[in-house]
Amino acid sequence: VLKIFKLLHRTRQEVFKNDTKALEAARQKINEEFKNNRDETSEEKISELLKIASDVEVILRTSVIQAVHTDSDRIVLIPRKDLLQDNTPYIDKPTKKQES
Repeated sequence: VLKIFKLLHRTRQEVFKNDTKALEAARQKINEEFKNNRDETSEEKISELLKIASDVEVILRTSVIQAVHTDSDRIVLIPRKDLLQDNTPYIDKPTKKQES
């Protein structure tokens, strides 16, 4: 439980770097969820909650991107390495497979 708690906080610090409002909101939400379930004794329920926490960590790490307003009509995206993926090039006219 402590391991995923710490992992969520590390991920929060990386994902919301330099955004104090988002950092604080995420910190409060993580702490609130763990505090609300600290008296849970059912192993089944605990493993389910740990699975949810793990899924949330993956979603934060792989799906959330920071954006900064630079002008009234411009936003600059700040991608992290976890978000950058190899992209399959677009092919307008796919080639047919050759038959042997």
